[in-house]
Amino acid sequence: MTSRFEQLAVDCLEPRRLAAFWCAVLDYTVHEDRDGELVEIGPAALAPLDELRRTPVAPQIVFARGHTTKIRKNRLHLDVCPIDSDQAAEVQRIIALGARPIDIGTAKEASWTVLADPEGNEFCVLRSLAPGHFEE
Repeated sequence: MTSRFEQLAVDCLEPRRLAAFWCAVLDYTVHEDRDGELVEIGPAALAPLDELRRTPVAPQIVFARGHTTKIRKNRLHLDVCPIDSDQAAEVQRIIALGARPIDIGTAKEASWTVLADPEGNEFCVLRSLAPGHFEE
């Protein structure tokens, strides 16, 4: 028996705002919006069920209204990789979308950059996967 990673659930104060931010970062679209209380985003084309059964696919993210603000470092976070620009350009693009740089004590020589989304959730921008930046 096997399971697939299908969704990541995020409790937040403003589901629509956070969903819009992550749609812009990941090039996702909104698949469901339940009056701003729960917003589900994912790739523009959802994988058919038979594909989901055969192989892992990009997960959806569900933002659900919670009633508490974030108070400490995340125990789980997302890592994103630019696919068509270098890391520095992607960091600047994401900051322009509403992220902010944060210091969580990462070593200066780290190959990633730590940012926080509009509600303070940490995530990392890793190396670029763009042609010429990352070769197999």
